[in-house]
Amino acid sequence: MKPTHRALPAAVLDPADRMSETLFGIIMALSFTCTLSVSAGGTATVHTMLWAALGSNLAWGVVDGVMYLLTNLTDRGHQRTVVRSIRTAASTEQADALILGAIPEVLAPAIGPADLARLRDVANAGELPPPPRLHGRDFIGAVGVALLVIGATVPIAIPFMLSHDPRTALRVSNGIALLMLFGLGWGLGRYSGFPPLGASLGMIGLGAACVGVTIALGG
Repeated sequence: MKPTHRALPAAVLDPADRMSETLFGIIMALSFTCTLSVSAGGTATVHTMLWAALGSNLAWGVVDGVMYLLTNLTDRGHQRTVVRSIRTAASTEQADALILGAIPEVLAPAIGPADLARLRDVANAGELPPPPRLHGRDFIGAVGVALLVIGATVPIAIPFMLSHDPRTALRVSNGIALLMLFGLGWGLGRYSGFPPLGASLGMIGLGAACVGVTIALGG
């Protein structure tokens, strides 16, 4: 008897989600530590910098988790609206346009008339999808989002825990952040098919630009 293999459950957060949330956490932590350093003329205490970074990312982690839940709920509501629109379409052509609009652009050329007809049948069969609601995996994902944003702060905050000199701590913290951005870019490059080194350097530049804009705008 051949052994049966169960398909592994899909990850709650895909790699792009994980990397983008980590990037957001790094940028937020850097924007607060660098802003404090500039605004205090280099006299900000280690304690102030540490709690500013941790507190800001704790708050934004919670906000980002809530936004994750809202996005999932909105997406499900949109899917239900699309199915209803297909059912009430004035013509077959209009229904087909709605179906093609809901399919990823890269797959649309592979959808022929027979495929569209089957998809119309699926949309018209049975009851409408239930009203959108949140599931357990959504809350797991929201917690994951919050932990990624908050967790990105910890390596950046460690120098402020170990040093009593804010200038030294800030330099070491920025160095750690650059290494994190480099690693994040490398992973993003491998995931998306871009050259890892170029993606890493681009991520460092993007992070520096985002931090600069955040500080300039008073963030």
